[in-house]
Amino acid sequence: MDTTWDGVTQLRKWLDDEGQAAAGDVRLLRVLKIGEEFGEASEAITGALGANPRKGASHTWTDVEKELADVIVTAMVALSTITPDAEKVLEARTQALLERIGRA
Repeated sequence: MDTTWDGVTQLRKWLDDEGQAAAGDVRLLRVLKIGEEFGEASEAITGALGANPRKGASHTWTDVEKELADVIVTAMVALSTITPDAEKVLEARTQALLERIGRA
């Protein structure tokens, strides 16, 4: 894999080949998947903090890292599903946010 975006492209193509579009609007499903992954990240951080008295310390900070990475990759796949210029869109948005805080 040359870059993260190359990997995202491979993941998107794999999902496309699996025929997910037959289940409905693939764009919608891929954006909704971000919410699912966010929920898993939330569960992991709750577990890492031991904040659920029923479960105690059920996760580690390594689990949180993995779940956050899943959120990011899932969002990148969704963005690349919506636009062929996903990398440019993300770069432009990052630049705009940096400009907003005076760091560009």
